[in-house]
Amino acid sequence: MTASLHPFRQVRLGALALGLVLAFVLAGCGSDDGPAGASSGGESETLQIGVGPLLPTPEDTTKAWDPFFAWLAGELGVDYELTATTDWAGISVAMRNDQIDLAWMGPFGYVLANTEAGAKAIATAKYDDKPIYHAIVVSRPDLDIERWPEDGKGKSISFTDTGSTSGWLIPTNWFRERGIDPKTYFEYSEGATHAANQVAVANGRVDLATDFDRNRNALIEAGTIKPEQSKIVWESEPLPNDAIALRRGFDPELEARIEEALLQLTPEEAAKILPNHYTGFVPATPDTYAPIRDAAEAVGVLKK
Repeated sequence: MTASLHPFRQVRLGALALGLVLAFVLAGCGSDDGPAGASSGGESETLQIGVGPLLPTPEDTTKAWDPFFAWLAGELGVDYELTATTDWAGISVAMRNDQIDLAWMGPFGYVLANTEAGAKAIATAKYDDKPIYHAIVVSRPDLDIERWPEDGKGKSISFTDTGSTSGWLIPTNWFRERGIDPKTYFEYSEGATHAANQVAVANGRVDLATDFDRNRNALIEAGTIKPEQSKIVWESEPLPNDAIALRRGFDPELEARIEEALLQLTPEEAAKILPNHYTGFVPATPDTYAPIRDAAEAVGVLKK
């Protein structure tokens, strides 16, 4: 498999949160005849692609992920438009509203879009050749936390936005399983990005913060934070990595071509078009994201 010349692309930056979905539609991601992009029974149009807040800013995310999506569009021989969001909930909403054809989604966002609108995961990303990652809680390095969460009680903690798997759903469910309400157990806040959480701990503005291991590693490698500026005090069980998902009604023939391209991507090829440590993809099955669905049902976000 060889890299293709980049097709036409339009990169858009910004939030796709709930209040901006209508603006996204009016910006041209749909028409009176239905959503843009490849649909069952119709001709291929511009592929609308979304990617969540994997790096500190939409600009950072776009710069890092656009080579991959340009490669994929080239393999398919289609034009594409890439939108980078500023929160995980936004990309899930856009997928559920058929405003994005293909998305690199967090596990929780995918489960929501799958449940509410039939989005389909076709592949799971591999990081260091593993399709898993971990939610974590980090603390200021000077805090004496030997027993978790007892030694953190009453301290300030920052959760991420409520659409995040590792920054909100998984730690929220972990505390629920132990009969703890983090909103009263800690000095609680939520809504930050993962990068902002790490920086806040590193700068001493907050005692504790949620994150995921891949993000902490990336920020350390980028020089955004130093490893000695925080320490990991809790780590979750393994979680399925991000999903490559398609909206409902997507052209089955194009779906098969996308899946084939992703699964045939070698680590050597991935190194040329994906950010550091991403080494390819594995197939996603209906069971891949079951642990995330279970957690969402347990905290009451999804009905059983």
